[in-house]
Amino acid sequence: MDARGYQQYKEQSINTMTQGELLLLLYDELVKRATRAELALDKQDYPLFEASIDRCLEIIRYLDDTLDRQYPISAELSRLYEYFGYELNRVKVGRNRKELQRVKPMLADLRDTFRTASKQAGNER
Repeated sequence: MDARGYQQYKEQSINTMTQGELLLLLYDELVKRATRAELALDKQDYPLFEASIDRCLEIIRYLDDTLDRQYPISAELSRLYEYFGYELNRVKVGRNRKELQRVKPMLADLRDTFRTASKQAGNER
């Protein structure tokens, strides 16, 4: 398969997604990277572990930076993102598997909450 063709397909797919779909894609990537970090920690692959946690932190920062601050829920989400950033930094510094196992389900729950909200919003239209 032509690599350029695949790249164009990916770009077109992303460009045609709704904001809700893009948000869910970010959350999926966040959970995926947390899982990858956990697996890397098990294998003692510390460079992959740190890169995965760094990517999680980048996604969290992006989600926080793109909040629409005119809505009251944004303040709550911002505090939640701040908490996740703090906890993921603790995980990274201490290579703390136990903390990662505690935080990862919370990230998945947040993703699932947004997925449910997105479906409900789609049904209301």
